Amino acid sequence: MLGTWGDLVFVVSADEIKTFASFSRTETARWAKHEVHLQKPKAEFMGPDLGTLSFTMSFDAFFGLNPREEMNKFIKYVRNGVAHTLIIGGKRVGVHKWYMPDNKQDWSFLDNRGNVLKSSITVTMEEYV
Repeated sequence: MLGTWGDLVFVVSADEIKTFASFSRTETARWAKHEVHLQKPKAEFMGPDLGTLSFTMSFDAFFGLNPREEMNKFIKYVRNGVAHTLIIGGKRVGVHKWYMPDNKQDWSFLDNRGNVLKSSITVTMEEYV
């Protein structure tokens, strides 16, 4: 097991491949700029902003998964507004939980009956404080 987020388990085994690629995490700060007449504005640090992260996952029927069923789970995550601790490599990512405001699905291969055989999903998560 590579990691978890709620009931989503990242795993690579002889039976199934359900892992991520292109993991990217962003941390930013909030700054206010106060206008000063005839001078440059004054910057004021307001504090950290919410962290964001994204990654892609691929689902392939030839590796023991039903791509459509897997992608439907992600629709439920977005619609239900759940937040969970993200664990990767036995360590939590960040201090707080993460929620999924959106994801983007790509159906790349279908059979002649419309069954999705191969797909990928780009997941975006935001820190939940």
